[in-house]
Amino acid sequence: MDRLFFHSTEPDDSQPPPIQTILSQPLVLTDRIRLAVSESKIYKLECTDVGKHVDHLTHMLRSTLRFADSSSTPLYERPIRRIFNDVSRTLTRALTLVRKCRHRGIIRRFVSIVSVSDFRKVLNLLDVSIGDMKWLISVFETCGEGERADGGIVLTLPPIASNDPILAWVWSCIASMYVSSVSLKVEAANELCNLARDSDRNKMVIVEECGIAPLLKLLKDELLCETQVAGVRALFSIVNDQYRARAVFNEHGVPVIVQAFRNSAMVVQIEVAKLIARMAEQDRVCQEGFARENVIETLVTMLLANVFSDDRGRMSKFLRKSIGSAIEMNKQMEKGLVVSSSLGNKKAVSSSVWPRNKKDSTMDMSQMIVEFNTNCSGALWMLARGNVANCRKITETKGLLCLAKLIEKEKGELQINCLMTVMEITSAAEYNADIRRSAFKTSSHAAKAISDQLLRLINESDNPTIKIPAIKAIGHLARTYPARLVQVISPLVKQLCDMNPDVATESVITLGKFTCPENYLRAEHSKTIVDFEGVPHVLKMLRGNERTQYHALVLLCHLAMHAGKNEQFQHARVLTALEGADKSVASQYASLKDLVAQAVRHLKMSGY
Repeated sequence: MDRLFFHSTEPDDSQPPPIQTILSQPLVLTDRIRLAVSESKIYKLECTDVGKHVDHLTHMLRSTLRFADSSSTPLYERPIRRIFNDVSRTLTRALTLVRKCRHRGIIRRFVSIVSVSDFRKVLNLLDVSIGDMKWLISVFETCGEGERADGGIVLTLPPIASNDPILAWVWSCIASMYVSSVSLKVEAANELCNLARDSDRNKMVIVEECGIAPLLKLLKDELLCETQVAGVRALFSIVNDQYRARAVFNEHGVPVIVQAFRNSAMVVQIEVAKLIARMAEQDRVCQEGFARENVIETLVTMLLANVFSDDRGRMSKFLRKSIGSAIEMNKQMEKGLVVSSSLGNKKAVSSSVWPRNKKDSTMDMSQMIVEFNTNCSGALWMLARGNVANCRKITETKGLLCLAKLIEKEKGELQINCLMTVMEITSAAEYNADIRRSAFKTSSHAAKAISDQLLRLINESDNPTIKIPAIKAIGHLARTYPARLVQVISPLVKQLCDMNPDVATESVITLGKFTCPENYLRAEHSKTIVDFEGVPHVLKMLRGNERTQYHALVLLCHLAMHAGKNEQFQHARVLTALEGADKSVASQYASLKDLVAQAVRHLKMSGY
């Protein structure tokens, strides 16, 4: 922000001067200019013209000051500071010029070097300042409490923004959100949303011109869904990168967003869940901030309410206690009411929102609940992505059982979101022994439910988008499966023949985790893979792309070293394949070359 200080003895610091100081500085200059005009001795006609322009400007400056003093609502200061600083610079230049005309002496006239062209330049600058002030006053009148209040967003262009029309548009929209008119606030937020969607530069202008704070303020109005939705959608359009997501965080936006999610109507919660997902996706600081506000527990509780509302008899006593109030929320939604959360306030939606026909109302509510669950699961996924602490929180809130149920019952985006969340949790468990022991122990009902659904998807789905994360999740849990669960290995071996090369490659990688040295049961798992005739399929994959060849070769080496003596190795000519691979693929990777050499030695010592 441009700042200009006049006749100040105070040191400059990072804090801008108070708005009252900014508003009063130009008036001090106008008084000095009028005095200098009255004392002018040369170019008196030109000085008089300057005085007339300054008088006009003084009238507008005083009008602005009176409005600021009498306003019952906070002022949007960004354009005021910019315009008043420009006006102050112009008045300083005018004062300097007029003061040069106070002396009649020839020597002083020669030294001062004043010309008519100087007056033309100053008069042009004063005209620009007058134009800027007219625009600013028009914004105040439209956004104020007078006759023109609620007259719509000012779309005229002030001279200060002649080279950047978007700046004036953003200023007008943000200023409109400081008024008491709900319709004007909604219109302004929607305009900012449209501007943000147009370009990343527009998003930056909105952030730099302090547009985040008034948008967050709209979320606090829990009685009006329309204003909340408008504010959330504008913020969602803005926070598509780390810098702008962090800007919302720095405005203390995370607690406001979480509070709106807990206490608002479902139509608002759907939009807020999208915003939470995007901010968590873009910035890890936001991801951790949402976790500190316990939004993970809220998300899981709401999903549980919808999942188990028709299955209360089969819920454990613990679940009934932890989400009993959330079940009540679901009952209210079925009656046509929208309730925020298990801890939030219940709010009825206007009857005009819901169809009068009972069948249509039931259908719309069902669709809304699916959309709500989809966005909540998407937010949960983004909060879990790459964050071990958040994954642990999901498992501690009984989220795994909820995710397993949703994967079983739902299709499409909701199922994929839940599956990706599970993949993130299992990825954290792969490298975190505490999560493995607490959430994925053999006796855990939730862990069994998750495994059953993952295996079902691997066996039944034809969609690689679903198959690949399911296979990856099984691989992450490779160290948790006992040797007797051969039904985990069988579908993975079958996927080695899948027509999609990515599915086949992920299957090889996953089987490699069952047979790697880090797996305590590697020998038992290796024998099971060989018994399911996995060796011929792995050998065929050595003819794939480089990534497939690499992982197929790793798995083949592990099988050769850990599966014991088996006739399949001789029939399939595994030794010949490994010796050939040692001269091609393995030669490009030192670690793989050593692994192949060990496998070859082991096979030779076994008599193959």
